[in-house]
Amino acid sequence: MSQFFNNVEPNIIDDEMLQKAIEEKCPEDLGDVAREESINVKVVTELQFSFKNILQIANLWPLENLTKLQLDNNVIEKIEGLESLVHLVWLDLSFNNIEVIEGLDTLVKLQDLSLYNNRISKIEHMDTLQELQIFSIGKNNLTILEDVICLRRLKSLRTLNLSGNPFCSEEHYRLFVVAHLPSLVYLDFKLVRNSTVRFLHSLIGKSGNSILQSLCFVALGAGSLQKSGSQKHTAAFVEYLNGPFLFDSLYEEDREAAQLAALPGVGDLLQAYPSWFVSVCGNLYNYGVEEYEKREAEVSKFYKRFHEILAVNQQESKRIISDFESRNQRRLDELYQAGSGEIAESKRAQGKEDIHQLWDALMTLEALVSNDLEELLQDFKRSIDVIASTFTENIQGIYPFHTFSLTMCCTFSQCRDLENQHNVKLMEIAMVTLRKAELYELEEDFPDDLRKLFEDKTTVVNIINMSHNIRLRKIEKRESDMLCNTYQW
Repeated sequence: MSQFFNNVEPNIIDDEMLQKAIEEKCPEDLGDVAREESINVKVVTELQFSFKNILQIANLWPLENLTKLQLDNNVIEKIEGLESLVHLVWLDLSFNNIEVIEGLDTLVKLQDLSLYNNRISKIEHMDTLQELQIFSIGKNNLTILEDVICLRRLKSLRTLNLSGNPFCSEEHYRLFVVAHLPSLVYLDFKLVRNSTVRFLHSLIGKSGNSILQSLCFVALGAGSLQKSGSQKHTAAFVEYLNGPFLFDSLYEEDREAAQLAALPGVGDLLQAYPSWFVSVCGNLYNYGVEEYEKREAEVSKFYKRFHEILAVNQQESKRIISDFESRNQRRLDELYQAGSGEIAESKRAQGKEDIHQLWDALMTLEALVSNDLEELLQDFKRSIDVIASTFTENIQGIYPFHTFSLTMCCTFSQCRDLENQHNVKLMEIAMVTLRKAELYELEEDFPDDLRKLFEDKTTVVNIINMSHNIRLRKIEKRESDMLCNTYQW
């Protein structure tokens, strides 16, 4: 914001500026005492020095009971002169020109610190701030993601803003930060989901510190886990569909199914079934990734337009304010020259009217940006609703297949159909075997355990149907998980 003060000389906090700040912040009677006696008011707990074009912090040492200090929107280059303010709880140094975090060692009671929009390139010298709960250091020059790890020492930290720094563009930035700062509740103005924390904690529980090293490795782009890897699978809700994972899970711990695989003809049946099933799962996977990319593109488009709307609004606001300041400066010069009289009174009236016009113009811009954002949100909601509902209806097989963008069928209904067809054929083979068993026509090398199984038709039918139902439930569970994750997203 310092660009608005180009015509003003940089300031140092001196006695006069301090006196004015006390008068503005303190009760009227206390301000009068301060003005008349020029004393340092030790009961002052809050001070504001925003938009004062301050270059250097100084002369604050008498305010030993200060708990809240605003120094935002100045041209401060160095954090200094705060050593005696040991009771500070809230400190705002945003929108300045600070390059190094320093001079905070004695502020051990600090709970809220903002260094947003400065020129800081390294997070350091913060170990004494053990009561810090909120820390904003967004829009600086932070490029090394590992620097965030030092914040792990701040056990009370719950809210952290890093947005706008160069390292935020790294692929696994958010996962890396949450992994190393497990106590965070908010990161970059977004709630850290419990599911994310539980997932990371479960990995840490299984792998110890190695998972943190792995996440560090991944976040820096050095690992083999790329966007096409398991992270993308999870984000697209298609994990365990790219390959035989789902099919293999159908037969896990199914001892009877393994026994029946030894029946004559079942081996040939099992040659085709897995490949067809895996093919359908593969198409489901590809379709899920394709839809994920559509959702991501829609989200990216939303944020791009969102920032464009804000940028245009801010640019126009700055222009209006700049024009007002130019007119106001000229009017003040004219007032100074006119001294008093009708001309001076006319200029004052013009100034008041100009302030009202400024207010109206800014409020109009506020209304316009509100309308634009509301329209943007509605458009985004409609687009996402269409994408998400089409995705869920397609994977369920609600629509005819011609609505798909793929050339092969890829619905969970098709998975169930394959399982049903397989079960029918398996039952046919079992019935043929049963008839042979009844007629004592089984081969001599027929397995003894199967021979005992086929002594009773009811037992065989129940076993086959039970295994079949278990497999169907597993397919339905995978479908349900996919749908639930999409709805939740």
